[in-house]
Amino acid sequence: MPDQWEKNLACATDCRTCGSKLDNNDQRILSVYTHEPICMNCKREEEKNADYSDQSKAMMSQCLKDTGKPYGDPEGYCFHHFCPYKC
Repeated sequence: MPDQWEKNLACATDCRTCGSKLDNNDQRILSVYTHEPICMNCKREEEKNADYSDQSKAMMSQCLKDTGKPYGDPEGYCFHHFCPYKC
């Protein structure tokens, strides 16, 4: 999935979790569970999951292993799991 994240995030016209439409000015973010673009409401719900912290840590570790870039690098795949993006 890391090789397709930018296209999936930039081109997302709907939330992959709830199906709500995303306009160009709407923020979207990658799910730490599915790595698919989701709306910010779904992100807030995702963050309430009991295993969210563990899943986030595992995702960051795997991301660094897969890409060689830390999650704080704005050019990296991992970054957009935690920082919203607009088209």
